[in-house]
Amino acid sequence: MKIRFMFPVAIGIVLLLQNCEDKQTSKKTNTSVVKDSIVTETKIIQENKPVEDYPILTDANAMEFFLEYEKEHKENKARITTDFGIIDIKLYNKTKFHRANFVYLTKRNYFDNTQFYRVVKNFVIQGGSSDDYNIAKRRQKIGKYLLLPDTKRGYTHKRGAISMPSSEIENAYKLASPFQFFIIQREGGADYLDKDYTVFGEVTSGMDVVDKIANVKTDEGDWPLNNVYIRKIELLD
Repeated sequence: MKIRFMFPVAIGIVLLLQNCEDKQTSKKTNTSVVKDSIVTETKIIQENKPVEDYPILTDANAMEFFLEYEKEHKENKARITTDFGIIDIKLYNKTKFHRANFVYLTKRNYFDNTQFYRVVKNFVIQGGSSDDYNIAKRRQKIGKYLLLPDTKRGYTHKRGAISMPSSEIENAYKLASPFQFFIIQREGGADYLDKDYTVFGEVTSGMDVVDKIANVKTDEGDWPLNNVYIRKIELLD
């Protein structure tokens, strides 16, 4: 199923993000191969650690869960290995729920072998989903939940910004779909998105890779004709 961003969603969660903060402090298989890259001294800190016994996440418990989770999991750098090379990113500490969500999913190996499934040249590449049934099974094990937007931290949808799309379901509050993310590729950015979608990080290295992905041929639904895989995402020290 192709999941698109910028569709409103209907759900009965209102202002939970602010309340939580007040309580705490304020189709086709691709044959392309990952290109050789220079290995730096950056240490990968996620190494097959056993998965803890986490709860199944829902709209009722997700925000409280991430509020506690982010206190113990402070990682804010990650490496995305794709079919076209490596993209290094920084996650913003101020957007605590969205950073914690990305860190959590990375530690659960959710993103491994997902795809950049929506590509719009001179605009955006969007990843974290797939038409593979195994990805759907992974989601079931993690849970079904949405995140409230956190758009007043001063971050903008500049070129290289990493943001979270809203769910495809109707919703006046544009609750975010936590399993996907998009990277702004457009020169000059897309600041008209700032009020609706949460920027929670930025690319620090690998915008040339983002540009290559943005230039692949797609079908009429913006899905690449040859699947562009996220082979893995790892947290960095």
